[in-house]
Amino acid sequence: MPSSPRPVTATSATLGFFQCAVPAGFPSPAADHTQKRIDLNEHLLLNKDATFLFRVTGESMRNIDIFDGDTILVDRSLTPRHGHIVLAIVDEEFTVKRLHQRDGVVRLLAENPAYASLEFKDGQELRVWGVVTCGLRKLLNA
Repeated sequence: MPSSPRPVTATSATLGFFQCAVPAGFPSPAADHTQKRIDLNEHLLLNKDATFLFRVTGESMRNIDIFDGDTILVDRSLTPRHGHIVLAIVDEEFTVKRLHQRDGVVRLLAENPAYASLEFKDGQELRVWGVVTCGLRKLLNA
């Protein structure tokens, strides 16, 4: 059984938030630069007592921009549904995949064609541990 993760510690974390779009193409000289403060807990967490952080290893989800070394937020209070990205336990190991549930068939789909999807047959156990709600990636290691 994988080790028991601890919930995210939801301390007060507020950052300045500029209420203007930041163009990735041509800048707009007329942008409104109004600033306010936002609480990252309110912005990122749906249920702080049921949210956990995990570090991703591997490249099976790269086509949906979840890369090796990224951090994901996983909420255990959400009901997993078809199409959700989930953290699952398969053969006593955690894995991140897209949940596929159609016509009595359950699969965990990789989002990288180099990786096989997992299909479950009668008698095999799949435990969906939680639903991935957010991915975080550092762009600069300072």
